[in-house]
Amino acid sequence: MTRGPWKATLRLAPGDIRATPSQLAAFRSFAQAGDPPADAVVEMMARLPGGAGRRLFEQAVEKGIDALGDPPRELVEFFAAVDAVPYWVDPDLLDRGARVVGRTGLLGLTMVMPCASLYGGYLASRANKTLMRTGYLDTMAPRRLAETAGWWVDVTTPGGLGRFEAGFQGTLRVRLMHAQVRAAMRRRDDWDHDTWDAPVNQVQLAGTLLLFSHVMLLGSRALGFQFSAADQAAVRHLWRYVGHLMGVDPGLLPATAADAWRLYWLEAATEFLPDEDSRRLGRALMDAAAPLLLTSRWQDSVPARHALTNYLFAYSRLILGRRNADFLGAPDNRLYRAAVLGTAATVFAAESARRVIPGVTGLCERLGQRQRTTMVRRLIREQHGDRSHSRYDTPGRPRNTAVRP
Repeated sequence: MTRGPWKATLRLAPGDIRATPSQLAAFRSFAQAGDPPADAVVEMMARLPGGAGRRLFEQAVEKGIDALGDPPRELVEFFAAVDAVPYWVDPDLLDRGARVVGRTGLLGLTMVMPCASLYGGYLASRANKTLMRTGYLDTMAPRRLAETAGWWVDVTTPGGLGRFEAGFQGTLRVRLMHAQVRAAMRRRDDWDHDTWDAPVNQVQLAGTLLLFSHVMLLGSRALGFQFSAADQAAVRHLWRYVGHLMGVDPGLLPATAADAWRLYWLEAATEFLPDEDSRRLGRALMDAAAPLLLTSRWQDSVPARHALTNYLFAYSRLILGRRNADFLGAPDNRLYRAAVLGTAATVFAAESARRVIPGVTGLCERLGQRQRTTMVRRLIREQHGDRSHSRYDTPGRPRNTAVRP
C-alpha cells in the first residue's frame, strides 16, 4: 500500500484514513467473531438426521419460513433477521448499483473481478487457509471461479436481491456454506487459531465485501470506466445490503466512501500478509482463468491460452504493483501491459462519449448485463458438465450452487 500504484491510489482517499490504536484494536477483535445466527443453523442441521435440516433450510430459502409447519427455532431466528429489510435500504439505489456494475460487462466479469478482486485478495493469507483446506487446489479453481462469477452476476443483476430472486437466495446459501466451513475448520487438528484467527471470521467477511465493491470500483476505473459520485454511492449501497445478508457485523458495513476507505486501510494493514499459500492460490487462478474464459474452439490452443493469460495478468500487474505481482507470480511482459493500457484508453474514450450522448448509458447497461449473463451461463454449464446442474438451466430463474467468493 506504500508502493507503486497503490501509493497514488491512496490520494483518492478522503484525507487521512489511518486508524488510531484503539480503532485498530477494536477492528482486530472481529477476527475472533463468527456469524452466530448461521452457526446456530449449522448446529441444528448436524443435530437433525438424514439431511432433514438442510432440506428445511432450502424450503425456507425457496418459499419463506412461513412455508414450514413447525420450523426449528434456529431457522426462525435466522430468517427473521434476513427477511427484515434494514431501514436504510433504498430499492432505487440497489437497482442503480446493479446497473452500474452491469455496465462493466465482460471486462468487469473477466478482468476486474477475477484479476483484481480475487487475485489481489490472495494477498490476505489468513483467509487463504480455509481455501487450502476445502478443495483440491488445481481441480477446484475453475469451478470456484465460475460459481463465484455466477453469484456475483446474480447479486449485481437489477432486481436480483428481491426476496425470492437468485441474488438474495444465493447469498443465503453462501452464508450457510461459510458457517459449515467454520464448523469444519474448528474440528481440524491442524487449524492454527493463534496465527490464523478464527476461520471465516468477520474481518475476512468484510474484506471479501470490499473486494467486490471498493476494489471493483477502483479496478474498473483503472480500465477506463467512469463513475459519478452517485454511481459509486449506489454500488456501495448495493454491497452494504449484500453484506447484511451475508452476516457481516453492522459495525463493519461501510455506508460512505470514507467508511470504505478507512475499512480498506484496516484490512490492508492487518490482513495483507502474503505467504506461500498466496502464491499457490494465485498460480491456480492464473492457470484456470484462460482455459475457463476461452470458448471451446480455442481452449486447447496453447498460443491462445498463453496470450489471454498474459493479457489478463498484465492488468493484475498494473493494478497490484510490481512487488505484489512478482510475489504472486504474475507474468511480466511490456507488450501485454501496453495492450491493457490501450484497452483502458479505448474504454475511457467510449465512456466519455457515453456520458454526453442521451440514451447511451441505458444501452450500455443492458448490453453489459446481457454479455455477463451469457458468459456466466456458459461457464457454469461447462463446469457442471450437465445442463440439469447448471444454475442457469432455466432462463430467468437461476439456480444457486455458489461457493465461497
